[in-house]
Amino acid sequence: MRQDIRITGLGGQGAITAGHILGRAASIYDRKEAVMTEGYSPYITGGWSRADLIISDDPVDFPLVSSIDVLVAMYQEGLETNLSMVKANGIALSESRLSRTFATNHGEKRRVLSVPAASAAENLGRKMLTNVVMLGSLEAIAPVVNLGSLKKALVDRFPKAAELNLKAIDAGYELGLKAAEELKISIG
Repeated sequence: MRQDIRITGLGGQGAITAGHILGRAASIYDRKEAVMTEGYSPYITGGWSRADLIISDDPVDFPLVSSIDVLVAMYQEGLETNLSMVKANGIALSESRLSRTFATNHGEKRRVLSVPAASAAENLGRKMLTNVVMLGSLEAIAPVVNLGSLKKALVDRFPKAAELNLKAIDAGYELGLKAAEELKISIG
């Protein structure tokens, strides 16, 4: 099975870092094929960044994402710009405070879910954990890797902040389950 994932945010929101963590979880701990490409806006500060990941059970022969199974957007323009690339049965996950939410589904089966990741990160005392909370939500809504693998990859990346990061993943996972329940979608 192949999953094409795009994580997008503004500079400093950790979209690229989230992509590295997810890719590490897939390739090292789940023993899947994982390819990541990075994209950046031409602005020196305040521009967008994105991590495109392809995670597959089979070798990846073309490393670029052309249509998206799962979109994680941490700002409004990122959601608006990339939503048309989400496959009809795909999922778009948006940070609720940083992007307006959509009350209805878009297209045929495209689902847009909103998660209050920034609020959850602030409740943990570190707004910079928004990307980690979003990763937890992604895992709850569209399990791309094993949750244990995601946690191991996160601890590998930030060993000194392991406890707080694991709390952020767990908080995001719970928020993802809640968002999925509200739209009554099947997980996985």
